[in-house]
Amino acid sequence: MNILRLAGATLATFLLSASGFAQSLTSANPAAAGFSAERLARIAPWYQSQIATGALPGAVVAIARNGQLAYLQAIGTYDRAGQIPLKPDAIFWIASMTKPVTSVAAMMLVEEGKLALTDPVAKYIPAVADMRVGLDRAPQKRPMQVVDLLRHTSGFTHSDEAPDELHRAYDTIGSYRRDKTIAELVGDFTRMRLVHQPGEAWEYGHSVDVLGRVVEVASGQPLDQFLESRIFKPLGMVDTGFFVPPDKLARLVDPLATGRPRVWDITKPTTLFMGGGGLASTAPDYLRFCQMLLNGGELDGKRYLSPETFAAMTTDHIGAGSGVERDYFYFPGDGFGFGYGFGIRTDPGKAVPPPPGSIGEIKWDGASGTYFVVDRANDMFFILLENSPSERTRIQPALKRIIYDALGK
Repeated sequence: MNILRLAGATLATFLLSASGFAQSLTSANPAAAGFSAERLARIAPWYQSQIATGALPGAVVAIARNGQLAYLQAIGTYDRAGQIPLKPDAIFWIASMTKPVTSVAAMMLVEEGKLALTDPVAKYIPAVADMRVGLDRAPQKRPMQVVDLLRHTSGFTHSDEAPDELHRAYDTIGSYRRDKTIAELVGDFTRMRLVHQPGEAWEYGHSVDVLGRVVEVASGQPLDQFLESRIFKPLGMVDTGFFVPPDKLARLVDPLATGRPRVWDITKPTTLFMGGGGLASTAPDYLRFCQMLLNGGELDGKRYLSPETFAAMTTDHIGAGSGVERDYFYFPGDGFGFGYGFGIRTDPGKAVPPPPGSIGEIKWDGASGTYFVVDRANDMFFILLENSPSERTRIQPALKRIIYDALGK
């Protein structure tokens, strides 16, 4: 497989190591990647029509296949006033697209023997052992394990899931502040109640934020330093981090336009390294991460995950026979299971016609509107970065349809 490389700064060049050919980020080659250039050209006009309705100010879309950059385009503007044209190296708050990164970090520690999937979380955060479950404050039937944090079966939740007492309690936590630490925030979580017994039900929530704290304890490093030294710097992700420094703020997309809480104000430095949703990044940076995933855990001759670890991460662990129930708000959606940090396509689903894609594809998205898909069967991936929380469930499948309609044409 050709290996996609991004060298130096964000708008440098892709180098295809097998051929030595240098390809500018601004000169994508759809035909070489096995796409119809004419059909991919439908993306920008479609987005312009959405921008015209006020659905969003702009988006960056990146597509790669067979080690070739097929498409990278910025459409619209940085600002909702429509004054500043968007560029491909725009910086976005990527929200829950942070979760796969933190999950990879945890699995790197598993490979090194510093962490085990079956370890009780209380080994790293002792107060977890005393947490009670549900309205009746039942004891845990079995200790919460690290694997529960990776697959969202820990019992941790957040207030967005359902309007009841257990969920609303997460709104009262005092450590949702950028001048606090993730250790303090997780300490507050442990004073809440779990909504399910560990291992019994999939429910989206703060599991990966807690996992980030486990990474800190197991590695002996703050999460930002671990991610920088072990993932971002080796991969060349030069614009990815928990805040945007002053010299890069001009590239940040309308940071508070969505009205999100100040805890997500990535224009300010922070000590609250939330592994579930705190990162900012760019399309060129996340291209690097996705190419590593497409390659099965390796890039540019450096292996980040063993083939066995990657296979475990991208296997459905909550499907038939797992004993795991799915909550009402099952975000992976119809036709998808869940691995360690990713939604995993397990079947076509019940929709007629089924959505495009391949069995085994991995994906995740973020509340800000960000989205990525890695389709190993087609040797491709795509990334969508935008700031449109209320429109994401409509825009994401529409973009996916356009991309797959252009495949192999």
